Amino acid sequence: MSIIKFSILFILFQFSINPTSQLKPKENMSIYNIKINSIDGSPINLNDYKGKHILFVNVASECGFTGQYEDLQKLYDTYQDKLMVIGVPCNQFGGQEPGTSSDIQTFCKKNYGVTFLITEKIDVKGKNQHPLYQWLTDKDLNGIENTTVKWNFHKYLVNSEGQFVDYFYSITKPLSSKITRQLK
Repeated sequence: MSIIKFSILFILFQFSINPTSQLKPKENMSIYNIKINSIDGSPINLNDYKGKHILFVNVASECGFTGQYEDLQKLYDTYQDKLMVIGVPCNQFGGQEPGTSSDIQTFCKKNYGVTFLITEKIDVKGKNQHPLYQWLTDKDLNGIENTTVKWNFHKYLVNSEGQFVDYFYSITKPLSSKITRQLK
């Protein structure tokens, strides 16, 4: 076998066993096909939210922006007929979400009366980035824009047809007109 054929076979073999290549959703995959679990471990069917906007927010209990839970709940209460807010716990920024699923759930309900959906704790960046955040941050998948999650309470808005609309840094408050004008 020639060196070139061997090199090609070796590259193909490496790609086929690379676990990170298998985590990435297919190009142009619908957000509704991405699998993620709720904070209690039950599967979330994003398909259930077709026809509504979805605001994904990576959340943390010990962050300077944690008070945004209150306005996220107000946003959800005001627009729940056309919006689903989904909080996505993440411990990648300053270790500010160290709690267990039970701790997070109790914290959200007790301190902020959260009734919107909270997912399992995931990675939103890096080599173990969850497929949801691969889709939200990769133009090849979302069709609109490449982004990077900068900190806790970074927000991503998807429209009622499952298309990427925009993203908002942590400093953008949940009730900002930048977000609410998209919902009218």
